[in-house]
Amino acid sequence: MVKLLGLDPGLRRTGWGIIRVEGLRLSHVANGTIVPADDCPMGERLSALHDALAAVIAEHAPDEAAVEAVFVNKNPESTLKLGMARGVVMLTPARLGLSVAEYAANQVKKSVVGAGHAEKTQIQLMVRTLLPGCKIDSADAADALAVAICHAHHRSAPGRRQTALAAAGARP
Repeated sequence: MVKLLGLDPGLRRTGWGIIRVEGLRLSHVANGTIVPADDCPMGERLSALHDALAAVIAEHAPDEAAVEAVFVNKNPESTLKLGMARGVVMLTPARLGLSVAEYAANQVKKSVVGAGHAEKTQIQLMVRTLLPGCKIDSADAADALAVAICHAHHRSAPGRRQTALAAAGARP
């Protein structure tokens, strides 16, 4: 049995979802959304994101983490801010000793729905189908659960990327 943490990074809303994998069976453990205050300076928002994510990891003790890769927006400032949040979302589990895998959005969608250009409603429907009985906190949490499901399907695949810190067995 292994617990996987899926993360959908964002500066305003970061979704997280934890699933349990036993052989081929997947089950829902928990999910939620981290929402740092919009009116705080950037450093405080990133710190709040780190603290909330570290608390989730401490409470649920996942074995591995997976993050959805960032796509480039048309607005460079938005892309930069998203990259900062993503850095925190990747660093926090890595510093806490978890390996952190990355998956492109199309790969997540294809793993969960079967099509790389699926709509959010399709993803939510399939997440609920694959994890019967789970109550999903938000669309961001559904996306995070989808990332965890994708990781469950691909975690043993050769060539899977993970952070260098976690691969080296770094601990806080």
